[in-house]
Amino acid sequence: MSKTQENLMAAFAGESQANRKYLAFAEVADKEGLPQVAKLFRAAAAAETIHAHAHLRNAGKVGDTAANLQAAIDGETYEFTKMYPEMIKDAEAEGNAAVAKYFGYANKVEEVHANLYKKALANPAGMADVDYYVCKVCGYTHEGPCDSCPVCGAGAVAFFKVDGCCK
Repeated sequence: MSKTQENLMAAFAGESQANRKYLAFAEVADKEGLPQVAKLFRAAAAAETIHAHAHLRNAGKVGDTAANLQAAIDGETYEFTKMYPEMIKDAEAEGNAAVAKYFGYANKVEEVHANLYKKALANPAGMADVDYYVCKVCGYTHEGPCDSCPVCGAGAVAFFKVDGCCK
């Protein structure tokens, strides 16, 4: 991999992390009654997304839908078969049961994501028109409304419907 490719992927990772961090910071500002600060964090987060997408495209990591679905399957599969199991073991070895438990939630959810992507890859043009709901506690993703989360046990109130447009 060339130095430029390495730099593009490092920049993508940094911009992506900044986006998520600023969105988390915006939630705190909202809770503290500081809507203008929250708005600033969200604006910066949107800009970081633009940067991240450009870096990913320039690195040649965005393909057609079939290639993108396969890349998503590969990434999610790596996470639930290798990454999270190792992280769970490390957290348990360090006595951090709460982190190990949450890594376990994420591990289960990544497998669900991989399976949803596999389903989409099998027939991308023939996918049923369903709404997706996501658990606010663990990220479990479900086709259609869900009474309770099979991963963390949260009730239906923990789920939110994902709209079709996320930028």
